[in-house]
Amino acid sequence: QVQVVESGGGLVQPGGSLRLSCTIIMSQFPINHMAWYRQVPGKEREWVGGRRYGMTTDYIDSVKGRFTASRDNAEDTWYLQMNNLKSEDTAVYYCTDQYARFWGQGIQVTVSS
Repeated sequence: QVQVVESGGGLVQPGGSLRLSCTIIMSQFPINHMAWYRQVPGKEREWVGGRRYGMTTDYIDSVKGRFTASRDNAEDTWYLQMNNLKSEDTAVYYCTDQYARFWGQGIQVTVSS
């Protein structure tokens, strides 16, 4: 059974940075591309950035220039670097494969002074 594990969330002040990590465990086939989503209570989960459904890497407008998705091939780990964080970035963040088949448990990111 494929497991997706996120880490790196937490509390940060506005303007600060966090880097989320995502690792795939027990995959029986290669997973080459990942996407990042987030969800706040009462709202639908939204795609934030990364690659999805065969498309190129992209981001929602509200995070462009601030968030960067990347991969460390040697470690088989994906990252979401988040800079200049804003209060509206507060959410539970998830990583998933590009076809949204395998999901992690999510990790809380709170931006507050």
